[in-house]
Amino acid sequence: MPTTIQSPELQAFATGFPYALLNAGVALVLLVVGASIYALLTPHREIQLIREGNSAAAISFAGVLVGLAIPVAVSLSHSSSVAEVALWGVASLAVQLLVFRLTDMLLRGLPQRIQEGEVSAAALLVGAKLAVALILAAAWTG
Repeated sequence: MPTTIQSPELQAFATGFPYALLNAGVALVLLVVGASIYALLTPHREIQLIREGNSAAAISFAGVLVGLAIPVAVSLSHSSSVAEVALWGVASLAVQLLVFRLTDMLLRGLPQRIQEGEVSAAALLVGAKLAVALILAAAWTG
């Protein structure tokens, strides 16, 4: 009767892989839902503008994706449950919406500037989003 030899590494992989897939799936859903909510709540229509070739809208929306992904990714490595990852994702979205509003107050007319293709406004917004995302990531792991 043949015996199968399984290494501890293979056993650990077999045990952890489904959980890793679940976490990655939740993180991806958070990213898609968060970006969709963000797109719905901002006054301009990023996806439509991107389809029309608006570089400022593309840069701005890329900042949304990365700005949401950074704190969610860090929370994945420090959270003990899927629910905890989801909570951090929702909190990240709320803060990123606030960053948009604060940047709009600073620049006055940010949505219109992005609609008009003003890359400098989009770049500043991305910088603010990434800076806040990094701070959130550090705060979430506290």
